[in-house]
Amino acid sequence: MNTRQLQKLGIPRCCVRIAVSAIQQLVSQKMSRSEIKARLSRISQSPSLFVGDPILDTLARSLQDNQLTATHEPVSYKRWGNMIDDATLQQMEDACRLPSAVGAAVMPDAHVGYGLPIGGVLALDNVVVPYAVGVDIACRMKLSVLDMPSDSIDRRLELYRSALERGTVFGIGSEHEQPQDHPVLDANWNVSRITRRNRDKARRQLGTSGSGNHFVEFGIVTVTEQSKEMDLEPGQYVGLLSHSGSRGPGASVCTTYSAIARRQMPDQWKNLGQLAWLDMDSHEGLEYWSAMNLMGDYASANHDVIHRLVVKLLGARVIMAVENHHNFAWKETHQGRETIVHRKGATPAGQGVLGVIPGSMADPAFVVRGLGNASSLNSAAHGAGRLMSRRVARSRFSFPSVRSILRKRGVHVLSAGSDEVPEVYKNIEQVMAEQADLVEPVARFDPKIVKMCGDAGRPED
Repeated sequence: MNTRQLQKLGIPRCCVRIAVSAIQQLVSQKMSRSEIKARLSRISQSPSLFVGDPILDTLARSLQDNQLTATHEPVSYKRWGNMIDDATLQQMEDACRLPSAVGAAVMPDAHVGYGLPIGGVLALDNVVVPYAVGVDIACRMKLSVLDMPSDSIDRRLELYRSALERGTVFGIGSEHEQPQDHPVLDANWNVSRITRRNRDKARRQLGTSGSGNHFVEFGIVTVTEQSKEMDLEPGQYVGLLSHSGSRGPGASVCTTYSAIARRQMPDQWKNLGQLAWLDMDSHEGLEYWSAMNLMGDYASANHDVIHRLVVKLLGARVIMAVENHHNFAWKETHQGRETIVHRKGATPAGQGVLGVIPGSMADPAFVVRGLGNASSLNSAAHGAGRLMSRRVARSRFSFPSVRSILRKRGVHVLSAGSDEVPEVYKNIEQVMAEQADLVEPVARFDPKIVKMCGDAGRPED
């Protein structure tokens, strides 16, 4: 039977391949053509009757899934911000069509990513989507406030510059000459074959920064009012701010488990391939979850080592610190039920929760206090958000000329790519204004000395 004949019997196109395989088995059982047609007609009308059938079980389950797809209504999502392009919104709408979707939101810094847009928040029922977490699992921010006088950056510029240059290394595959140590390396790296295989790489890359938009920079932290969360008197302080994630090991975890999810994805959802999911009750889902959380610990350790090395080279002491993931999934209760909340390029913003939202190499970052807005699934933007692709940016801007302009503004950029100049980002003040109901600023960080990767790498945020 061909596709048209099968469709006349009620078999949808997405199930034809499975139906043909079942027909071949029925023929091998000496079943006549008329009997096969009758059975196919019955299974298309009542697939649940054939679940468990030795030959027709797979077809029955596929038909059930297809019926769910046909009747599934996508969830709605709340949008913040006006500078979001149509392609990004389409990605958000596609994500809302997932059968397990419970809630969603898009942040004002949103732009196109893999599967879920960067700046997208998606709550799912008992499933996890590797690409909705992101390639750079647990990409995060860390701000350390130091006991150095605020005017010391200008007075001792070379000391600060040297601390950044010697304290970390940048780039795809970058490693420390002298491997660093941290308790995270004594954790259980056998939670999956991927983490086990990447443990040695993790040791070599510990304390390094990636490429693209990852950075380590010194700047001035301005605290305008006393806050119990920051425990700092109003005034100006020296701050060390970093942005990076789980490096090569995290990318391996994402790509491996996303590939597994795509192979298992029901045919009727294949067009949403980068949103392929893993059931949290499955072996693969639990394995990914354990690996993802290990990568979260590793990313945190990465920042810990960077700050430890840089601060030691500076001869300073940390008096307060704030940090947060913005590429991760959490088990949280929303709408009265436990969900898996994916924040891909989105900052956790529960009531009273502190986070860091950066601008660009020339624009401020903000330490924020979450307001616990349920409509955003307790989330906020993770940065300013890109206005253009890296390819377009490299064709339009010259980094040496931009660096010269920034130096006149008092910002010293040690290294970076032309795809990271300030002009490629949205206005951070506007982004902050557009999410005034999600977070409130408690401190401001203005960059003074910036180090990024000078290569053309383009990791996902």
